[in-house]
Amino acid sequence: MAVLTKRRKFVLSSFFLTLGLYLLEVIGFEFKYQAIGLLSILAAVLSFWSLKEATTGLATWLTLVLPFFFTAGVALFYFLLPSNILTVIPILMIYFLGMYALFLTENIFSVAAIRTINLFRSASAVGFLLTLLISFFLNNTLISFKLAFYHNFLLTFVIYFPLVLTGLWSVNLEERLTGDLLIFSFTIALFLSELAMALSFWPVTVTVGSLFLTASLYVVLGLAQASLSGRLFKKTVREYLLVGLAVLVIMFFYTSWG
Repeated sequence: MAVLTKRRKFVLSSFFLTLGLYLLEVIGFEFKYQAIGLLSILAAVLSFWSLKEATTGLATWLTLVLPFFFTAGVALFYFLLPSNILTVIPILMIYFLGMYALFLTENIFSVAAIRTINLFRSASAVGFLLTLLISFFLNNTLISFKLAFYHNFLLTFVIYFPLVLTGLWSVNLEERLTGDLLIFSFTIALFLSELAMALSFWPVTVTVGSLFLTASLYVVLGLAQASLSGRLFKKTVREYLLVGLAVLVIMFFYTSWG
C-alpha cells in the first residue's frame, strides 16, 4: 500500500478543491455564496490535514489563512466571469497551481518555525505574491458589489487583518502573537480599510480600484516586513514609496471624472 506522503496530500487536496471549484458551475445562483463559503472552509480543513504533521502552536492556525482566502478570492472572481472554456480552464489551472504552491509554502513555514531551512526566503516571496493575488481577487469582487462605504470599510478590515497578520508572522515565525504583530496588523488593516472606504466615493473602475488597493497592500506590507526583519533602509523605503506614487498617479489618469 502506497504511503500517503505530504506531497501526495498536497496534490490530492489541490485536485479535490479544484474539482469543487469547477462544480460551482452546476450550483444554483441562490446557493452560490454558501457553496463558496463551504469550499473555502474545506480548503482550510484540507490544509490542516495536509500539514498537521509539521505544524505546531501558532503556525497550526496561521497556515490556514491563505488557503481559505485564496479559495474564497478565486471562487468569487470565477463567479463574476463569463462561463466559457476560455475563462474556466485558465482559472482552474491558476487555482490548482496556486493551492499546490500554497501547500508547499505553508509546509516550509511550518518547518522553518522549528529549524533553519534554506527554502525559507523563496517561500516568503511566494507567500507575499499569493497574498497580493488574493488581495486583487477579493478587492475586485468587493468593489464590483458597489456596497455602501461602511460595508466596504468593515469587509476590507475583515479580509486584510488576517492576511496582514499572516504576512507579518511569516517574517520571523513567532511561536505566539506579539504586541508588534497585532499593532502592525491592526494599523495596516485599518489604513487599507480607510482607502477602500474612500474609493466608495471615487469614480474608478473595478479593475483600477482593485489594483490600487493591492498596490497599497504591496507598499505597506512590504515596508512592515522590511521593518520586522531589520532591513528597512532608505533605499527600500524609497523604492516602495515610488511604486505607491506611480500607482496613485495612474489611478488619477484612469479615473472617469465626467
